[in-house]
Amino acid sequence: MNRLKLIAAGFRDLDPRLRLRLGIGCACVLALALLLSLANSQIKRLEKLRTAREGELAEMMQLRQRHQEASASAQKVANRLAAVRPDDSPARLIEEIGIKGKSLQINSLKGEEQAGFLVDFAEVKIESITTNELVNLLHRLEHGDRPASVRRALIKARFDDPARLDASLTVALQKPVPSQ
Repeated sequence: MNRLKLIAAGFRDLDPRLRLRLGIGCACVLALALLLSLANSQIKRLEKLRTAREGELAEMMQLRQRHQEASASAQKVANRLAAVRPDDSPARLIEEIGIKGKSLQINSLKGEEQAGFLVDFAEVKIESITTNELVNLLHRLEHGDRPASVRRALIKARFDDPARLDASLTVALQKPVPSQ
């Protein structure tokens, strides 16, 4: 406390012009400190805003990627649906693939309408087919140029030749509903 009184007494004893200059200098230093404090708080606020925007941008990039994947998938499905002709059937599709075992039986089943599409079903029984031929058949059905899918598959090894299989498949082909 004594030092503070000594400084105050020394300040009062100074020349009035020098005292005025020291007062203005102290005011300028305080104003500069205030401006730096405001600038620092503004910089911190902008850094928080930038960090938040970077997070939003990363999320938007992920959403954009998912949107592009969904659009590509939808376009692929639309292209597959456009390739379906009105006279197409699962039986005809399997015959076009051309994979046959010892005997091939195709029985058309009752079709149904699902979500604006007509779905045709067929029961396919193939005897004495190799594993490779079965895999090729399933791949061509699922990933071919028409929207066909295997709804049910029953595959058994043959007793007389374990390298050959008997397969019973239920194949579905989606077609757009014919317009009236």
